Amino acid sequence: MAKNDFSAESATNYEQKCLCVLVLDVSGSMNGTPITELNRGLQDFYNEISADDSTSQKLEVSLITFSHIVTTVQEPSLVEGFTMPALKANGSTVMVDAVNEAIQKVQARKDWYKSTGQNYYRPWIILMTDGEPDPNQDVDGLASRIKADTAGKKYAFLPIGVEGANMSVLNKIAGDIPAMPLQGAKFSQFFKWLSASMGTVVNHEEGQKVDLTQGADDWMTAFTI
Repeated sequence: MAKNDFSAESATNYEQKCLCVLVLDVSGSMNGTPITELNRGLQDFYNEISADDSTSQKLEVSLITFSHIVTTVQEPSLVEGFTMPALKANGSTVMVDAVNEAIQKVQARKDWYKSTGQNYYRPWIILMTDGEPDPNQDVDGLASRIKADTAGKKYAFLPIGVEGANMSVLNKIAGDIPAMPLQGAKFSQFFKWLSASMGTVVNHEEGQKVDLTQGADDWMTAFTI
């Protein structure tokens, strides 16, 4: 199957779907405590989704990692269709390439939902990084693309800066949600908030304002979309 071509895939069910693409920095600077806590947080996220009958039937998760290369670790799938992998850290930071890949994946998945007669919520792209992109990465181009796309409600984009991240870069590429710093290594708190927030999203009507305040004060400033 060609890259981002889901045409051979059949729908598992016809619940309204919400796609969440996690774009995760696994460059060398994430070695040690950060990558350990990230893996723990991802497993918490998986467990929380699995335990909720409604969310587990509506939320599709995709994982894209980046270091010196971009890797799709998990194609979009309901939680029953995958096991959360253990990530390892090494290499540099091709962040822009990874986010562009996530955007392309979102569009391809939306096309698949339409072709298979499935309704869907606005997809989410969550970027988590502790560094800044390599010098050859087109940050300005990505910023323009995200601002136009989020203004058009193509997806929600949430950039998260792990401790030590260049927040000015993340603020530059932010769309309708400001870049948020993660306090310390609170990956588990973040992913528990994310699983609860995705559960809230999939139980609201598309286009309805959703208050994502609850639990956010553990790690970031709250916001509403």
